[in-house]
Amino acid sequence: MSDNELLLAISDMMDKKLQPIDERLNKLETNMTNLESNVTNLETNITQRVDSLEIRMEERFSKINVILENEIRPGMKLLAENYLPSAIRYEQAVLEHETMKSDIELLEKVVSEHSSILQKIS
Repeated sequence: MSDNELLLAISDMMDKKLQPIDERLNKLETNMTNLESNVTNLETNITQRVDSLEIRMEERFSKINVILENEIRPGMKLLAENYLPSAIRYEQAVLEHETMKSDIELLEKVVSEHSSILQKIS
């Protein structure tokens, strides 16, 4: 056998021995390609979901801001505007009540004294 024939025989033997490894590498490459595709799809899905959530959150925040501006703030402003006058009226009413209470107590004493004087006269 010549050197070339030996080299060809060795080459054929190496090809046969390496064929299962080559097939496994090809399978691994296919699996990697599929995996990369899946990761890309996942990234796309996650990005779409995050974008969708962001849009929905912005819409809800806008609605909350509208409610705050149109309903809550005017009510709070009205409460704040009426608080001080109401507090002053309450304070005055308490003072009037105390004055009336003392006047009634005095009136009761006077009526009681007059009643006892009238009973003595009769």
